[in-house]
Amino acid sequence: MEPILTSLHETQVIVLIAVLILLFIWESLHPFYAYFSGSFKDRGRHAFRNLFIGAINGLMVGLIFVGLWFAASVWADESRFGIMHWLQDGFGLPAWSHAIGAILLLDFWTYVWHRMNHEIPFFWRFHSVHHSDNKMDVTTASRFHLGEIFFSSLFRIPLIALFGVYLWELVLYEIVMFAVVQFHHANVGFPEKYDRIMRIVFVTPNMHRVHHSRWQPETDSNYSSLFSFWDRAARTFRLNPKPETIKLGLDQFDHEEDQTVKGMFQTPLKKQD
Repeated sequence: MEPILTSLHETQVIVLIAVLILLFIWESLHPFYAYFSGSFKDRGRHAFRNLFIGAINGLMVGLIFVGLWFAASVWADESRFGIMHWLQDGFGLPAWSHAIGAILLLDFWTYVWHRMNHEIPFFWRFHSVHHSDNKMDVTTASRFHLGEIFFSSLFRIPLIALFGVYLWELVLYEIVMFAVVQFHHANVGFPEKYDRIMRIVFVTPNMHRVHHSRWQPETDSNYSSLFSFWDRAARTFRLNPKPETIKLGLDQFDHEEDQTVKGMFQTPLKKQD
């Protein structure tokens, strides 16, 4: 791969780890919910499980899909196929506008894909692993079933070509998006006055806590990952004026075995309401 991609990938790993550590410390000093009552053992076990399953997902993506994404991107560029290439060639758009357009298209697809995971029962079986975490924190951002990541990565192959996305734009999007995703999953005390300003553009902790509510009308809202305006445009935006009262998780997956790595892998096979 090109040197810029290698550099961006290294940056992605560094940013992911740095943001994880910073938010973990912030959660320790100023948590929003008192999940662990000072028990580092319980918190460490919770973090290990979520990060372990996230590491497996990352390994699969690296071994199977990154090369396919690169091939799709190169083909689209060489054949000048895809929305952003058509716009660039037709209107002489500068490189920076190509990148902005690509990021907006990728984030719009992320909104659509997330919503599909809630509305299509087959996909919900996998996505419920993410929602079954009743102690949501920064590590929950990495807690996704292998099946969900497989399908998400698979669908990206034709979309990279259709959107006309350079792979470096995808990596840049992933860096920014996942940093924001880590932040809005984090169990941090973030003042509402700042949350309110930030969520004009970006997804915030108080916005995403509503999405992780056990009450389905709240669960089926706030699907955005990076930019919050997709929910506003699609009328799926919802707030809870008392986010501290939100009960997180899923009723049918409250047992301790459901929170283990084995339990998370088995979740799609279980009966779901």
